[in-house]
Amino acid sequence: MFEDLDASCEASAEDADAVYDTRCGFVAIVGRPNVGKSTLLNAILGQKVSITSYKPQTTRHQILGIKTTDKTQIVYVDTPGIHQGAHKALNRQMNKVAHQALLDVNAVIFVIEALKWTQEDEKVARVLQEHGAPLMIAINKIDLIKEKSQLLAFMQEIHEKLPKAEMIPLSAKKKQQIDTIVTWVDKHIPMSPFYFPEDQLFNHTERFHLSEIIREKLMRQLAQELPYSIDVQIEALEHQEKIIHIHGLIYAEREGQKPIIVGKQGAMLREIGTKARQEMERFYGKKVCLKLWVKIKEGWSDNKLALQEMGYVQS
Repeated sequence: MFEDLDASCEASAEDADAVYDTRCGFVAIVGRPNVGKSTLLNAILGQKVSITSYKPQTTRHQILGIKTTDKTQIVYVDTPGIHQGAHKALNRQMNKVAHQALLDVNAVIFVIEALKWTQEDEKVARVLQEHGAPLMIAINKIDLIKEKSQLLAFMQEIHEKLPKAEMIPLSAKKKQQIDTIVTWVDKHIPMSPFYFPEDQLFNHTERFHLSEIIREKLMRQLAQELPYSIDVQIEALEHQEKIIHIHGLIYAEREGQKPIIVGKQGAMLREIGTKARQEMERFYGKKVCLKLWVKIKEGWSDNKLALQEMGYVQS
């Protein structure tokens, strides 16, 4: 399940004229922050691969979710939200990752929020207009709309902006119209050998997966109190017969953020740890001992060397 992307993507050197009886391709899921890209990916895959929260910029890395059914393998690329005002190195890196995801994909799903078109949506649309892959506009969160006539008018407005794109109104949260978008994707997947083993679900490492579970709980529990200048690294991971020991390190940028994360008499950190541990135990199907610490790393989100050390920038 946990394999390195580079090792998994090494295709064998087969004859260029070989005929395959399988299909495989890449589909990028793009859009501005907080439109539901990760929720859509999880709904398509039928399981949780990418973390979610109601806060924008939850996804920071390129996440590959892999769906293999019979003779077809589709690799979905969940990207950080493309956003304006990328003042910090972290934000610029997230934009770079999102743009790189569009290279050599077979199709693109552009997720937008129903009845809401922003300057950041406009920026993504301009990028996609220069891209030649088939484009589907996924109009998300339609479950929140009471007047469906408003949706029809909005869809017409979007069609005028991107007339060559197809369009599907859906609710990723309620799993409405997911089969329709999967059917559209399937039409654009070429004949090709599989890039990943049939039982592989995602591209990232076990430690990354665990760190993301912890970071999701931080994002959800701390609501508006904590800015985005936190990160999580797994310092130790030990599998034993009946229990898994995990040590997680939470990085913050300023001393004043540490008391917010820890909470009164450690209550907040315990709650975050409990929720993360419970999800890990469901994932592994066995007992987990999770220990968390908070460490200050001044200005890490605007420091290229620090981002490299923390896995955001490849050396």
